[in-house]
Amino acid sequence: MISWLKKIFGKEDKFFDLLEAGAQEAKTSVNLLASYLHTLSAGGPPANLDDFVQSRRKEKRIRHEMTEELSKTFITPLEREDIEALSFALYRIPKAVEKIVERLSIYPGRVPHAAFQRQAELLNLAADAVAFMVQQLRGGTHIEKIREANDRLQYAEGEADKVMLTLLKDLYHGPYDAKELVILQEIYEMVEQAVDRCRNAGNIVVQIVLKHS
Repeated sequence: MISWLKKIFGKEDKFFDLLEAGAQEAKTSVNLLASYLHTLSAGGPPANLDDFVQSRRKEKRIRHEMTEELSKTFITPLEREDIEALSFALYRIPKAVEKIVERLSIYPGRVPHAAFQRQAELLNLAADAVAFMVQQLRGGTHIEKIREANDRLQYAEGEADKVMLTLLKDLYHGPYDAKELVILQEIYEMVEQAVDRCRNAGNIVVQIVLKHS
């Protein structure tokens, strides 16, 4: 009986371990983006994209392992569909970041570093909030801590929308030709979408917590 219980609780820990690892990998990819932008602003050579590719691959392996665990486990600490939804939402964050860096790496014009810097800061704030929220799930879903972190996440998402409007205004009135305008607008939107993906992951955490509160 004791060994059976240990096996069940061990499985519960495994799910939390994988979710936390996924959230941490999402945060790592965002930190890599900030470092990449800093390198560009300092006039350094473009960063190697391998780090971003590896981060996304790690997240993919985590998601694959999560799928395997769900397929062979009957008892889960959270509802199966919630685990699956959160795992997928976390996976989409480094995938989005990798696409942003790929696009920046082939952009032929002058990258407006200052414009991207504020977006990167907000994305980092959002990723930090998500990582914190996912960590709280293991301890029994503390609603107040989750709400505080979600407030930070919603602030980041709201500010990202405002920054996006400002960036578009600067684009439309700035010294950019038509090609540059289209390319930069698309990249700005990709960064905003990465913030939205953090918000989506946070929303899933909130829904999980409300179910168990």
